Order: sequence, then C-alpha cells, then structure tokens
Amino acid sequence: MDYLPLFVDVRTRKVVLIGGGVVAARKAELLIKAQADLVVISPTLCTQLQAEHQQNKFVWLAEDYQSIHLDDAFLVIAATDDALLNETVFYDANERKIFVNVVDDQPLCSFIVPSIIDRSPVIVAISSGGTAPVLARLLREKLETMLPTSLGKMAEIAGRWRHKVKETLTNMRERKRFWEKSFSGRFASLVEKGQFSEAEQQLERQLYEPDNHGELILVGAGPGDAGLLTLKGLRVLQSAEVVLYDHLVSEEILELVRRDADKICVGKRAGNHSVSQEETNALIVKFAQQGKKVVRLKGGDPFVFGRGGEELQVAAQAGIPFQVVPGVTAAIGAAAYAGVPLTHREHSQSITFITGHCRENGMELDWQALARGNQTLAIYMGTVKAAKISEQLIQFGRAENTPVAVIGCGTRREQKVVTGKLDELEVLAQQAPAPALIVVGEVAALHQQLAWFGSQTEDIRWRSAVLELA
Repeated sequence: MDYLPLFVDVRTRKVVLIGGGVVAARKAELLIKAQADLVVISPTLCTQLQAEHQQNKFVWLAEDYQSIHLDDAFLVIAATDDALLNETVFYDANERKIFVNVVDDQPLCSFIVPSIIDRSPVIVAISSGGTAPVLARLLREKLETMLPTSLGKMAEIAGRWRHKVKETLTNMRERKRFWEKSFSGRFASLVEKGQFSEAEQQLERQLYEPDNHGELILVGAGPGDAGLLTLKGLRVLQSAEVVLYDHLVSEEILELVRRDADKICVGKRAGNHSVSQEETNALIVKFAQQGKKVVRLKGGDPFVFGRGGEELQVAAQAGIPFQVVPGVTAAIGAAAYAGVPLTHREHSQSITFITGHCRENGMELDWQALARGNQTLAIYMGTVKAAKISEQLIQFGRAENTPVAVIGCGTRREQKVVTGKLDELEVLAQQAPAPALIVVGEVAALHQQLAWFGSQTEDIRWRSAVLELA
C-alpha cells in the first residue's frame, strides 16, 4: 500500500492553493466545501474563482508565489501549468514537512486527492494511488449509482440515536443486529421517502418494542433490457429478502437480485394462470408478516396494466407498509427501441394506452373514440384478440391502410418488429414473439426510417411480394 487512507479535518486550518485557473477552481471548490481556511496564490483568477472570491469564500493574494506563503500552512496544493513552479512548491513544502499535492504529477505528491462520493456525513473515497485516475473516476461513477442520496440523512439520524441505543442495548451483538436491521429495513425506507420524523419513530419502536413487521416494495422492471431498470429499482433488488416476479421480467434483471434472496415466479401468461392473483396476494401478506422485505417485481411499470394497485390495496388492508418504484412502461420502452415515436407533430397529437385483455364481463372499449385519426394506440396484451381489434377499429372508421407495428420482445436481444396495415393485424400478430405490443397509427410507418436497435424487422407487404414473385 503506497498511501495510507486518511480523512483529514481541515476546518479553520490554513490551506494554500497555488494557481488561479480552471484546475485550481476545482480544487478550491472541494476545499471550500470542507471549510478550509483557504488562501489562493495567483496573479489572476479564472471566472469561477473570481465569483467565489467576491463571496468572500477565500483569501486571494494576487502575486507570484514565494516560499513565505507556506508559513503556518497545514496543506499545500499546486495547480499551475508551470512545471518549474510546481516543483519549487513541492520542495519548499517538503522542507517545512507540510503535506503537498501537485496536481497530475504523482512523484511530486505526499498526499493524493481521491475521487469522492459525498453523502455527508458519509464520505466514500477512491484512489488508484495516482496511477490511473480515470479508472478511479469510473469506479466512483459506478458506486454513485449504488448509494442512495438519503444515505447521509440516514447516518445523521443514526448519529443522534447512537448514544441512546448504546445505553439501551448494552450487548454489542444486540446493537449490531439493531443497526443492521435499521439500515436495511423500514427505517431506511422511511428516510429515503423523506419521512424523517416517522423514521425516528420507527427507531424508537424498534428499540423499545421490537416487532417483526416487514414491508412490500412494488418495483417496475421495465420492458426487458436490464439497462432500463431504474437506479432505485436496482438498489431495492439488492436489499430484498423475497422477490415475487412475473414471466415478463428478463433473466438479465433477475441476475441483479441479491444472491441469498428467495425468488418466486408468480407469473401469468395468456390462457395459463400458473399462479392466481389470489395466491400472489397471499404470498405478499405471508412473507411481509414474517418480517421480510418483499419486492413484487413486475415487467414494465406496475401501475400500467400491472395490477399493482390491487396488490397495494391488499397490503394496505393487512397493515403492511409499502412503497412503489416506477419502471419504464412497455409501450414507452418497446416503441423507442423499435424506432416508433408514439407522438409526432405531423402524425399524432395524442396517445392512448389500452389493453386487449379485459376482465370477463368488463366494460367494452369505446371503439368509436379509439378509431379517430391523428392519434396513436398502444395496445398491451392484444395479439390474441388482434382480429377483433382490427375489425372494430375499421368498423368505426379507422382506415384499413393505417400503419401498424407489432413489437415482440421489445428492448431485448431477440426483439422482432413486424409492420404492415391495420387490415393485416391478425396475420402480423402471429409473426411476433411474445410478449408483444401493438402500435396502431401513422407513427408506426416511421419504424422503417428510425429503427436503430436489433436487426429482426419485417414488413409483411415486402414478404408477401417476395412470395408472389417466387
């Protein structure tokens, strides 16, 4: 280990920064945030430093560097483009036994400024020892996605409770279990939702009246591509104890679930409800009442034809706390990956999301309204009833040659897009793999021009023409 990691308190301590350019401004911003008594040595200042100086954030000595400037300094940073000056600063600081950093010149550094993830009071620092700063930055960016912004507030509240917990729970192992449960359970969820007073009440209940209540988190997995899962959704998956997932959730996303979680498929397919909704509801209640963190993972967005509202009602009736992490809904994701803009100034001024699979004895769709022109229809679960959809839309006035696209396995590697006309919809629906989304409207024709993802696209009219020639 070439460098000993340290977190240094520079509050009210003199820190000298030599340089007045953009690089120096970046260092100054960090030092000001750390509440250092900053002195900047430079004949001129860049625009950013000028603005901060006008706000009295540091002392500016508008002169050339001299070794006397290091008197009483706690730290020194040289950030100039003058190699000889930087070297002089390094040797002057070493003679005075002052820690010094010359930016982007590792041999002239007695300390390294790491890449920082700031969740104050939680700070994460990453360093490559000056050998690969870009790698350290890339690692920081990855970790940024994993650490919720509420982490700092959680630590702040925990700090206020630390003494009380220590007084109440005298056994170190008990305290450890208490905080582990708090940071991964209901307390953490309340802080993330911004319910700080409720979060402290939860700590008090957990401290004096231990309970085994779990919670339900409804998570939208998106249409398939794991890259479309939200950052919050990813964090939740990696803290879940039980995951109840649909068939529509891709294997790539299931791979992101923490390894020791119980994964249970409760999916349904058209005409084959392997697990009934009632059974799913019962599992949610059962596991949550066992004190577990239950994630209900749904393809697309849980509130768009996902029956998420019904499941939350069940949780509410059972007194189970819950929250929702939205997802990229299938229509938005699949259409975007197919190069089909759902709205377009010249072709469609509105979009309607409908499902082709209604509950039995449910209300009939308003076909007259749906058949109006200059609008896009995004139809979920419509392939089985494609013939009826086509027939009804044409009967109520939509032109037979209205462009349509059937997008199978949207956003996934096996995505296939089949395009044609409204009167061909039944045949088109048979060509696309499940799950499939139907798009009706002039925007569907733009697929031929705007397709960018995958290669499995097919226009039924082109295929028919080839068969006729053969």
